[in-house]
Amino acid sequence: MGKDYILFLHGVNVRESKENEKNHNYTYADNLFKSIVNLVQHKGGNRECVKVPLYWGDVNESALNELLTNLKGSSKWNQLWFQDFRQKQILQFVGDAGLYISRLIGSMAAEQLKDQTFKGLEKHGQDDRLHLVTHSWGTVILFDILFASRWDNQDIPGYQSVKDIRDKLYGIGDNPTTGIRLASIQTMGSPIALFSLITINGRNAKDESTHDISPGLSNLLKKLTQVHGELCWLNFIHPGDPIAWPLENLIAKLIPDSGSYVDVKDVLTGDSGLLNLFAQTPPIRQTFLALANGGSAHGSYWQNEDVAQQIAANILKV
Repeated sequence: MGKDYILFLHGVNVRESKENEKNHNYTYADNLFKSIVNLVQHKGGNRECVKVPLYWGDVNESALNELLTNLKGSSKWNQLWFQDFRQKQILQFVGDAGLYISRLIGSMAAEQLKDQTFKGLEKHGQDDRLHLVTHSWGTVILFDILFASRWDNQDIPGYQSVKDIRDKLYGIGDNPTTGIRLASIQTMGSPIALFSLITINGRNAKDESTHDISPGLSNLLKKLTQVHGELCWLNFIHPGDPIAWPLENLIAKLIPDSGSYVDVKDVLTGDSGLLNLFAQTPPIRQTFLALANGGSAHGSYWQNEDVAQQIAANILKV
């Protein structure tokens, strides 16, 4: 039986220690991975899971730090409200997102992710399977690299790195009949619904958005299902996570015939404590107090046992 490679890609505001970055020892997904492995092995016997954590948190760290230093140098900074929320939520999300969309930072991220992907998958065999677990902006980055046509331009510095990544995956790239097979998708706290708005603008000469993931994703799904059947996609949403958005109807709109290829399910998650209070009390969950705790909700997926259980069950289906 083939191995199950679980590829993780984090979102905004994830920083490993300098020692971990130096040694390429990325630990942000360790708790979730351990929970998944325990559940898979408990129910699936001798199935072997391999962790492939990708990391891009250091690519634009210096640019964000420089911007924050400049902002905090303002004579009015100390008079602004919600300073912590501005620094740790708004700046990190908008900053990471904006910098990645640029050709320079996007290409730097693509090159780093290519090296990590090749190292993580270097021993994969013909019967092995790939499972994607992406969080937050990491969902946008991975799907952009795999499917967006903006990387088809050979003048972009990241062109070759993106091409190499695509050639690693069955169903896309220059040799679509080779590479590791994508077996399941799990997205957590994903803003990809908002990113899809970019497809309305930025049209190229062929009247197609260079950021549109629809054609590439559609082609992959068709090739996968011709041999392996319907792909299962779980989209986890914490009710208090302001970054997370539903995907069921969006994917159906982006890919009109997607129902024949992929089963997309939006899954609500929860937890105990203060966040659970927001979820159970309508008057409170509409206040800024709930929004201010949105960061905790946004990061909660990594420690959520129900998320681990459903990912494990999805892996065991194939």
